[in-house]
Amino acid sequence: MREIVFDTETTGLDPRAGHRLVEIGCVELVHGLPSGENFHTYLNPERDMPDEAFQIHGLSGEFLGDKPLFADVAGQFLTFVGDAQLVIHNAQFDMGFINAELDRLGLPPLKNEVVDTVTLARRKFPGQRVSLDALCERMGIDNTHRTKHGALLDAELLADVYIELTGGRQRGLDLMGAAATIQQAAVLASSAGSNIRPPRPYAPSDAELAAHAEFLKKLKDPIWLKPDAA
Repeated sequence: MREIVFDTETTGLDPRAGHRLVEIGCVELVHGLPSGENFHTYLNPERDMPDEAFQIHGLSGEFLGDKPLFADVAGQFLTFVGDAQLVIHNAQFDMGFINAELDRLGLPPLKNEVVDTVTLARRKFPGQRVSLDALCERMGIDNTHRTKHGALLDAELLADVYIELTGGRQRGLDLMGAAATIQQAAVLASSAGSNIRPPRPYAPSDAELAAHAEFLKKLKDPIWLKPDAA
């Protein structure tokens, strides 16, 4: 199962009022765990940066002036997202902006399934704060480096939050993975000089053999008494 944890930064709150995207951050999850594949880009919004927005994410018009337009990266973004389920904190906001940008290019809106982590968090923690910072604090996720909002940083934090909201990292474990972990531990122990001994053969005592013979007398045609029995 492939999912994309997705976040944006913008020049304001409403794309219908002419506000634009300035940053996109995506983190790929495969079977509920980060795959290591991300998509990140800053964007030239082709307009000024209101001070209210600058105070939130710290991205100035000067910094963004030489960054690509959304039209330049739309294809890469759509290819990365593909048909994966999207995981978004307050999905209506980010989906509204990304679909407005796609509409400017004459492209159809995203039709991907969306999981809103705000909704998940409100179900799990009714009546409590469900901001990203509040969830990180509640779940013990280190967000001390989040001094301002950032699309990729927030997507990475949200990925950790989402994993915890949906059952924790054990959701991605399987028997094959556990076996591989055990084998790897044995190899590491051996390379470190540990003396890993094979199991000792077990030889039954005379008393145990006699008890076993008495037990066989109570069975009808036991296989242990057949000539070819090992």
